[in-house]
Amino acid sequence: MKRKLDHSDGPSERLAVEVLGWLAADEDRLFRFIAASGLEPGTLRESMHDPGFLGAVLDHVMSDEPSLLACAEALEVKPERIASAWQRLQPPPFDEGG
Repeated sequence: MKRKLDHSDGPSERLAVEVLGWLAADEDRLFRFIAASGLEPGTLRESMHDPGFLGAVLDHVMSDEPSLLACAEALEVKPERIASAWQRLQPPPFDEGG
């Protein structure tokens, strides 16, 4: 089940696409992401327009500090910028109607 965001955050989404490019530049990194996400390799390109997917890309990088630091260095951004984009692309919590 996909959860869509209530808003669009262009700068965060663009950074997430850059992070995805960083993942894709190394076959092992990309394979680990695909395995962790459960996606099929053929669905990556179409998923790039889904803010929920882009949040998952950042979630994957944020889950491993060495990857976060290597990605930030490669993209020439501060790790905090990736963390900030990750927070903005998180889906809203489920409303249990309570």
